[in-house]
Amino acid sequence: MTEVFIYDHVRTPRGRGKKDGALHEVPSVRLAAKTLEAIRERNGLDTGTVDDIIMGCVDPVMDAGAVIPKAAAFEAGYSTKAPGMQISRFCASGLDAVNFGAGKIAQGADDIVIAGGVESMSRVGLGMSGGAWFMDPSVNFPAYFMPQGVSADLIATKYGFSRTDVDAYAVESQKRAAHAWEKGWFDKSVIPVKDQNGLTILAKDEHMRPATDMQALASLNPSFQMPGEMGGFEAVGIQAHPEIERINYVHHAGNSSGIVDGASVVLLGSKAGGESMGKKPRARIKAFANIGSDPALMLTGPVDVTEKLLKRSGMNLADIDLFELNEAFAAVVLRYMQAFDIDHDRINVNGGAIAMGHPLGATGAMILGTVLDELERRDLNTALVTLCIGAGMGTATVIERV
Repeated sequence: MTEVFIYDHVRTPRGRGKKDGALHEVPSVRLAAKTLEAIRERNGLDTGTVDDIIMGCVDPVMDAGAVIPKAAAFEAGYSTKAPGMQISRFCASGLDAVNFGAGKIAQGADDIVIAGGVESMSRVGLGMSGGAWFMDPSVNFPAYFMPQGVSADLIATKYGFSRTDVDAYAVESQKRAAHAWEKGWFDKSVIPVKDQNGLTILAKDEHMRPATDMQALASLNPSFQMPGEMGGFEAVGIQAHPEIERINYVHHAGNSSGIVDGASVVLLGSKAGGESMGKKPRARIKAFANIGSDPALMLTGPVDVTEKLLKRSGMNLADIDLFELNEAFAAVVLRYMQAFDIDHDRINVNGGAIAMGHPLGATGAMILGTVLDELERRDLNTALVTLCIGAGMGTATVIERV
């Protein structure tokens, strides 16, 4: 199989996913186009040599619909030879786009692929694309469907994480993200979003609250107690896990991922593709995997897929220098650390989605780029990137510097 290399990556800042967010007036196609423009300009890329553009988009409807990476390629002035495709595996869509592109290169179909994702959650609301998982009893009964926040609280209850535990994790995420921005560790990969006049709309992640402390979080009421108790979803969780007598509701807006807008891309290529671009690789895609997991716990997929990936690649936890796990909810990361006995100084070292936000289709490629930059900054070698996924799934990728 052909080796697959990472040559570059960029992302936009994350804007608050509300009507008063800085990126609300920027359609999804424009966010995606900004990243395509940047990856071309940074690398002197002949876009006629791009074999595919693959982007994750969880809700590809309204102005995010109609094969958004191809539309973004038109707006970015790419060659018409560059095709486009959008994919969705819920929250892992951006990482799966990278893995999909890597697979095409590995088996010799392509030499240069741009992969990533985009989501404008202020313009296309969460769940706008609908689907049987939410709405069809013949699906959501066997799937033990419940809101993800109730599932996160089920995880916290089952594995013994208190309100203090999840709030303390959230405070640390905010501190780490603020520190990374202050030190300029995101500067080389985050591109400012500008308007048609060249004026900067947003240059820094907008969702962060670096002054967050335990006292502030303690004042917030649990967000998912009402749907759990009044909506009947606690009963669903207990039916799936009868060892739980009742759910302890600990998650709220301050220790859950933020709803934001953003886009990201990763430039992938074979050795021949890199030579044609005149570029040296920064890292290689060593291995990747997907898995289905407990649909009621739903968000423990990163544990299962990490076990699968390490086994299939002949690696072990000691081979991984840094871990990057999307902070969908604090309990997701705490369970991962607990399952593998990972110290917090090896995982999400520059904060995560609790502080900076989670633009669903883009996050996977964003966190892959974040951990690559950090490997280089620390002069380390190998990282594992993973995300939990709705309906009970997991995706993971191992990269190593070259």
